[in-house]
Amino acid sequence: ITALIGPNGAGKTTLFNLLTGFDKPNAGTWSFDGTSLAGIPAYKTARMGQVRTFQLTKSLGLLTVLENMKLGAPKQKGEHLWAGFLPFLWRKQEAEIEEKARELLKRFKLDAKEKDFAASLSGGQRKLLEMARALMSDPTLVMLDEPMAGVNPALTQSLLDHILDLKDLGMTVVFVEHDMHMVRHIADWVVVMAEGRIVAEGPPDTVMREQAVIDAYLGAHQDVDLGVVTGRVQGELSEEGQELAETAREIDAAIEEADSEVSAETEDGK
Repeated sequence: ITALIGPNGAGKTTLFNLLTGFDKPNAGTWSFDGTSLAGIPAYKTARMGQVRTFQLTKSLGLLTVLENMKLGAPKQKGEHLWAGFLPFLWRKQEAEIEEKARELLKRFKLDAKEKDFAASLSGGQRKLLEMARALMSDPTLVMLDEPMAGVNPALTQSLLDHILDLKDLGMTVVFVEHDMHMVRHIADWVVVMAEGRIVAEGPPDTVMREQAVIDAYLGAHQDVDLGVVTGRVQGELSEEGQELAETAREIDAAIEEADSEVSAETEDGK
């Protein structure tokens, strides 16, 4: 599980768009499983086993939850115009797709919602639906763009568990996230971006201590905002400053938590 972090505007979602064929780069090369992705459109990238979710969920609100799931299945015979007149060609596959969709909905605890319109789901449930639909194609790489954004805290642990399950099932997971506690607890590797560049990467506890990471979040704001954050200056934070302050507190809390665990392990070793 790899986390991609960085301040707003760092280029995280743009990188996702480039890797999955939604945007075209001006230069550079990249590959997936040894195959070049240059010029490969999004639908072919998905067929290769590389799927993604979005910051804003892409479920089709006027289709049912089950119908949304069925859209994620690849190589459906019934998608061809002429096949519509020959149902015996695709009925068996259609039944298999429905069975698989229901199994995934049950795993994600959405089975009771299968006949509901996707528009009726909560934000967190739509995130779960999008993740479940991505698994309909049996991917090898799952890319999650801010899976926790806008999710009710009651569903946060469920989403975390499902992400860890993907790893247990042998899939590689890359996710964009701003919640540093989540990053530290589930990521095996962290990549930090700033201004379109990678400024640091490594294990979570190591990366969060690097000066380059702190600078990426706060380096351009070593002024009144930073003074307010540290308590050295009296004043009010701008909206952007408040976001930076919250991120700084999360980083500090994560480092403090890591130090506590190390101290506890040291004491146990004695």
